[in-house]
Amino acid sequence: MAVTYKSLCASLLACGLVTIAAPAKPAFSQPSSAPQVAVHNFADLVERVAPAVVRVTVVGRAQVAESEVPPEMRGSPLEEFFRRFGGGGGNSGRGSGGQQPRRAMGQGSGFIIDASGFVVTNNHVIGSAERVTVELADGRELPARVVGSDPQTDIALLRVEAGASLPTVPWGDSNALRVGDPVLAMGNPFGLGGTATSGIVSARGRQIGAGPYDDFIQTDASINPGNSGGPLFNTRDEVVGVNTAIFSPSGGNIGIGFAVPSQLARRVIEDLRDDGKVERGWLGVSLQPLDRELAQALGVEEGGALLAAVEPGSPADRAGLKAGDVVTRAGDRPVRSPRDLSGAVAAARPGANLALTINRDGQRREQQVSLGAPPDRREVAAR
Repeated sequence: MAVTYKSLCASLLACGLVTIAAPAKPAFSQPSSAPQVAVHNFADLVERVAPAVVRVTVVGRAQVAESEVPPEMRGSPLEEFFRRFGGGGGNSGRGSGGQQPRRAMGQGSGFIIDASGFVVTNNHVIGSAERVTVELADGRELPARVVGSDPQTDIALLRVEAGASLPTVPWGDSNALRVGDPVLAMGNPFGLGGTATSGIVSARGRQIGAGPYDDFIQTDASINPGNSGGPLFNTRDEVVGVNTAIFSPSGGNIGIGFAVPSQLARRVIEDLRDDGKVERGWLGVSLQPLDRELAQALGVEEGGALLAAVEPGSPADRAGLKAGDVVTRAGDRPVRSPRDLSGAVAAARPGANLALTINRDGQRREQQVSLGAPPDRREVAAR
């Protein structure tokens, strides 16, 4: 039946009349049986943790293509700013191939985890900086030393000497987070200084193509350029993530930000603090996810990680693993995807034995593998 504007208005009016003529306790005034959701006031939390959140300033060298504006800045208010200050000095250098070395400055965020002066930030914040400075919440500026960095997880550790104990924030358990939990992000967006934004956990375990250990917390708390390296807090004053990336066509916040989970960041920081580098186990395989058809063809019901190739001479090869094997468990961890296996291997030290449950030709078997060290030693920290 066609609905005309007149009949639509009549319907709305009828609804209104029913509402007016309703009993003293209309339906819409009845209390809901759904649980009440608490509205969080973050003011006290911010007051407690803000002294441990810092600004990180770096100075270094960069090769910049003249007038090369990043795609995410094109058409945005930041485009003209970049053309003036980020494009290598205006017209200088024309005719020299468009590439010129220049003094580069950058800013990010960080937070203090130890009263003696250890500061966590992102690896991409410090890059190949020649000089790093940490500005404390009280305005003091301190030179910082890079203790170590890990490009694989984009985590870096700095050290400052303040001459006295510094305020700190504790780590929390990111594994305890649930989608919908309230969180608070703090940092230095666009170089403005200490800024707090709030939101919720939008998703967990996000993969964004940043590297082999993608396992990000997604949040709608406003995260912008300059927030990188800053803390993501739960409501118990604990750091549950390190703000690292945003998804945005414009370069600014659109409500999709990503943080490295504290359980991953904390282990990396402990390694960096011990000896300036991260030691990870190495299996020596190429992995492929299983779709439903492939799993059925291989006789696997619970999912897993398919070994697409085994590198000759690798720990996997020496243990007798073969291309076509499906790993369904690594140690005490179930393996439902290649990321699960990569995480289990990376969490173990070189030389450690890892028990793998594999499915080969429809038959389940247990296999012990002695993990090696990755042949690529670029994980060694910048000194």
